[in-house]
Amino acid sequence: MAAKKAAAKTLKITLVKSTIGQIPKTRATIEAMGLRKLHQTVELPDNEATRGQIQKVRHMVKVEEA
Repeated sequence: MAAKKAAAKTLKITLVKSTIGQIPKTRATIEAMGLRKLHQTVELPDNEATRGQIQKVRHMVKVEEA
């Protein structure tokens, strides 16, 4: 029996504040999320790891459900 797989939820994450002047750990988190330029948007899966990354840099990003 082929079970229908539900569409995986994703989050749209946009960098809205520059990494200049931020601590290295914060910069590394932003880069690990795939963000490199201001106002760049990436779509990442909605899971615990992504939520943890967002929590660390919540003052620098805008998050929307996709």
